[in-house]
Amino acid sequence: MRVFIAGASGQIGGNCMKHFREMGWEVIGSHFSFATDETVFYNTLDPLHPDNYDIASFMPDVIVHCGALTHVDYCEAHVEESYEHTVQSTLNLILLAESCNAKLVYLSTDYVFDGMNGPYREDAPVNPLSVYGKHKLEAEQTALKELPDTLVLRVTNVYGNELRGKNFVARIVEQCKNGQRLTLKLPYDQYASPCNSWDIARAMFLLLRDGKSGIYHIGGTDYMNRIELAMKVLEYFPEAEYDLIPVSTAELNQPAARPLLGGFVKMKFSNEYPEFLFGNVDSYMMEILYDPDEFADDE
Repeated sequence: MRVFIAGASGQIGGNCMKHFREMGWEVIGSHFSFATDETVFYNTLDPLHPDNYDIASFMPDVIVHCGALTHVDYCEAHVEESYEHTVQSTLNLILLAESCNAKLVYLSTDYVFDGMNGPYREDAPVNPLSVYGKHKLEAEQTALKELPDTLVLRVTNVYGNELRGKNFVARIVEQCKNGQRLTLKLPYDQYASPCNSWDIARAMFLLLRDGKSGIYHIGGTDYMNRIELAMKVLEYFPEAEYDLIPVSTAELNQPAARPLLGGFVKMKFSNEYPEFLFGNVDSYMMEILYDPDEFADDE
């Protein structure tokens, strides 16, 4: 299997590239603004960019779209830029997939829901509240319409090993290791199902191996709010000093509305792969703190 991963210098893309290669697939991963030794340049917003990697010559069987503009509040204030990075980039990769006769994989989110009745199954009615959510929904629906064989993975609260350590869990771990005092002003009314990016990569591999298409919800075994997520990590740093400020989402007064009861019921995936075991925050923390060699390899 030959796979091209757009956005492989990011968290999900990097884990997919690593796992797919370990499983014997031929993989090329790209970067845009954050270059790595393992990736090539490709601008999904400009398919004719002279520095773009020649994907057509690679003849991929699969194109995975992991690139995204995920700053939800920024998207709310920059609608056109959000559209370009989320919808237009997908339209460009749809055309590329068609020209290569390749299967498209699109990474989506629980922000396609309004958060009134979560956690959600795949057949739940969509109703995005934010510009970001609306654009993610438009992109996934367009991909499924234009390429019915598209595989859509909806994920949320992603954490795990990544080069830049930008995710919520990684930032807390880094601050604790550095002995920094944390100030945690977090909403108590936003719930989701955090998922390790390594589990997303492993699940995607199985779905691609077996030729699956359509929408799948992927989530870890935890279902918690943001405070519980932070406190779960802090359990592993008993010496950590922190100020916890619980607030409601309304008190945060964020530009973009959030789905409060978000997250997923992953029954569809688990019914098809009953032997697949998802991890959780505890298993991840034990891995990185008590198996440092494995953690180093994942970097």
